Amino acid sequence: MSVAHSMRSVARDIFLDALAEAAIGKAFDRHVQCERGVLRVCEDLYDLKTYSRVLAVSFGKAAHRMAEILARQAGPAVQGILVAPNPNPYQLSGYRYFQGGHPQPNAESVKGAEAVLKSLAALNEQSLAIFLVSGGGSAALEKPVDEEISLDDLIATYKSLVHSGAPIAQINAVRKHLSAVKGGRMAQAAQEAQQVSIMVSDVPENALDSLSSGPTMPDTSTLDDCYRIVNEHNLLPQFPASVRELFERHALEETPKKDDVAFARSRWWKILSNETAERAAAAAAARQGFAVEIDHSCDDWDYARAADHLLERIRKLRTEVTKACIISGGEVTVKVPEDAGAGGRNQHFALYCAQKIAGENIALLSAGTDGIDGNSPAAGAIADGTTMERARVANLDVDSHFKGFNSFPLFQKLGDTIETGPTGNNVRDLRIMMAY
Repeated sequence: MSVAHSMRSVARDIFLDALAEAAIGKAFDRHVQCERGVLRVCEDLYDLKTYSRVLAVSFGKAAHRMAEILARQAGPAVQGILVAPNPNPYQLSGYRYFQGGHPQPNAESVKGAEAVLKSLAALNEQSLAIFLVSGGGSAALEKPVDEEISLDDLIATYKSLVHSGAPIAQINAVRKHLSAVKGGRMAQAAQEAQQVSIMVSDVPENALDSLSSGPTMPDTSTLDDCYRIVNEHNLLPQFPASVRELFERHALEETPKKDDVAFARSRWWKILSNETAERAAAAAAARQGFAVEIDHSCDDWDYARAADHLLERIRKLRTEVTKACIISGGEVTVKVPEDAGAGGRNQHFALYCAQKIAGENIALLSAGTDGIDGNSPAAGAIADGTTMERARVANLDVDSHFKGFNSFPLFQKLGDTIETGPTGNNVRDLRIMMAY
């Protein structure tokens, strides 16, 4: 086995180790347990027998897995509603299911949101609402804040936001103010009840209210932020008339803040995040004999800026140690054209790097922990110093694939895609860079 092939294999193993360690089941084992009818969520205890009703609302890519583990622990005392973008192998007893959309909401997203809001509004002060929140919930669970905004108009608005190149926090700030469930409005619907949110995070560590656009948390973004973001990215001309008109009239309503009555009896606990995957990957790399550094300073950077930064770091570290590895969590941004081919931000990042490291003894992996990268069936890809030459031998035009945002077919032909299938989890992306 060549050194390059070995490095690609090691990178793949490190990623899979990190996925296994960042599993939902392990997070629940550490932080959520139910014994004799008493539910422990991190530092809080909830005696389920003391409530007139316990309603669980689970939504996002990890919705089924989170609800499944809670149901196994708590039994029939907890029932509720589950909204997930991915089909489930079976349905849990006591749960109503909706298959919401991703990356854009669909009709089931709206039906699910309406069912959730109706159920939450029926709760009283003797009720407990358990929110199981994971990434992907922004699209899976949605209802426009204004009846004049159709689902098609909302989808068009979201596409404009995602393709603008704006960081996820900015995208979510606008989403929150256009939604009847996001930005704390779901918590408002359940304001009579005690509330606890159990969260599997796919957002920056310091921006938890961006997770699924923060439906159960006080919103730190404001209307002024929304108007600024829309102007900064010149989005207003791209928005459909129903949404554009709300912005032009400044008719949007503010989301609830931390002093709102809805949060008087609310608690929020993050049980799993990108940091978990980062640390697991670093430990796996250390077991392989690498000197490891974790660097998530480039979170939400443009992909090229992030790649240049990380490549500079790995080259410097390689001069100091025999085997160097940098683990980088979070996400990079890519402005995707309408006529883009098959791929996603991770594969685009990897293909950019491949052109920068040709001939060097460097390997890198970039992949999403949800198992999905853009519009491709891959989670991401691996590139190294031999990628360019192997592409040439295979008669693949790297420049054409790169400029066409069509990285998946190239990496697939080279055997360098990471294909896990949907993982039922999402703790953001992971980048692994190695140099001998």
